[in-house]
Amino acid sequence: MEPSFFALGTIIVPVSGLISVPIASFISARFRNFWALLLATITFILPLFLIPSVLGNPDGQIVYRYPLIMGFDFILLIDALSIFVSLVSSFVGALIVLYSIDYIAHEEFQTEYYAMVILFIGSMMGLVYSGNLIFMYLFWEIAAICSWRLIGFYRVPSHIVKADKAFLITFFGAVVMLFGFIQIYGTTHTFDMTAMRSVPISSLAVFLILIGMFSKSATFPLHTWLPDAGIAPSTVTSLLHAAVLVKIGVYAYARLFCYTFNIPTEWNLTIPLLVMFSSLVSAGAAFVENDIKRILALSTVSQIGYIFLGFWTRTVIGVAGGALFILMHGLAKAGLFLCAGIIEHSTEKRDIRELGGLFKSMPFTAISFLACILSVIGIPPFGGFFSKFMVLAGTVEAGRPGIAFMGLLVAVMTAMYLFRLFHAIFLGEKKKDGYEGTSLMVGVVFAFAIFSLLAGIFISFSGNFAESAAVHIVERLK
Repeated sequence: MEPSFFALGTIIVPVSGLISVPIASFISARFRNFWALLLATITFILPLFLIPSVLGNPDGQIVYRYPLIMGFDFILLIDALSIFVSLVSSFVGALIVLYSIDYIAHEEFQTEYYAMVILFIGSMMGLVYSGNLIFMYLFWEIAAICSWRLIGFYRVPSHIVKADKAFLITFFGAVVMLFGFIQIYGTTHTFDMTAMRSVPISSLAVFLILIGMFSKSATFPLHTWLPDAGIAPSTVTSLLHAAVLVKIGVYAYARLFCYTFNIPTEWNLTIPLLVMFSSLVSAGAAFVENDIKRILALSTVSQIGYIFLGFWTRTVIGVAGGALFILMHGLAKAGLFLCAGIIEHSTEKRDIRELGGLFKSMPFTAISFLACILSVIGIPPFGGFFSKFMVLAGTVEAGRPGIAFMGLLVAVMTAMYLFRLFHAIFLGEKKKDGYEGTSLMVGVVFAFAIFSLLAGIFISFSGNFAESAAVHIVERLK
């Protein structure tokens, strides 16, 4: 079959969940859950069939165009980067859906939940493979709508306010970004990214597009909505942080500013300073926070800076490190948020000052939590070590050792606040009784911990693919 069949399927299968999941619910709740998991699993499997066609292609990419109307052709851009990101997001998303079966088993609005989650994953797939700026914007906004509904899942008035805040900030950023796209269209007369390769764009266009990226990827000062989103179910926060939403901004950065456009030289220092400042500020905020999910959310804001930094370097090792960071952070942060979900279900507490000594009663959750922490910090042989090291090495290679030092400082701060978090929950004096989650929930978080370790031990598999994507990008920049 043609590669376009698998790429289109990767988008259509989850997007169809918006209709098929509610239909499946009429049969039974169990069938609905199975159907949602099946859609998520198929979404992960389909991109695997694209790998041989891309790696065996001398150009390193495949482009399909489906003519529509002036400037709005639907374009599929299939290369190592799009396949890599789609595999990571769909794999993490599928495991989150599996965990959800027990996690939300006693909640209301389950049909809407599964429909929104699957559509959420589909919006990421559509954005990843879009080769047209307008369709990228379309899927960008679909993701915002899904996140809005999912953050406000419990329908509590205060939760709805925070869901609205998340939507308004990300929507504002997207509209500003759209103005940047329109300005580019005024110069190039096209929205086709493959036709704008190496086209120089103005500083104003870069600024407008960065606003959209930073709002979606929760970069300071547009980050405040992400810690507030912790009021959502832990599966939703896991999707936001690990699989879909905050990864959209960094992927768009790689696709637009590394693969497509040439940006003015004055941004060569501004961008890394902005993202590392965001990382330092959010890491400092995590020290004084006491809510588990808010600490993990601030950690995400801090770690996202590394991915931006890796792609900014435009070196093979840096770009490959940025791509790997998407995988390693996705695995570890998904595990951490799902562990937080077990802790919250068990103790009905999220304030670390009210927790402690849970290691004996929740050993599997504690071990999984610790393993994921070690990967986020970057302790070898966990996968997070290699991605973080490669990003910092790429930064030095790009001639910015001072920026690399800032990244190293963030890494030290990460270790300090995450070990503080682990100690407060699982060690010390026991303040609250707790118990393990269901075997399914514990199995999923343990799987994320194991994958975080195996991703480092067998780094050659993901590393070679990330390197292929990096080489393709860097060659395009020459």
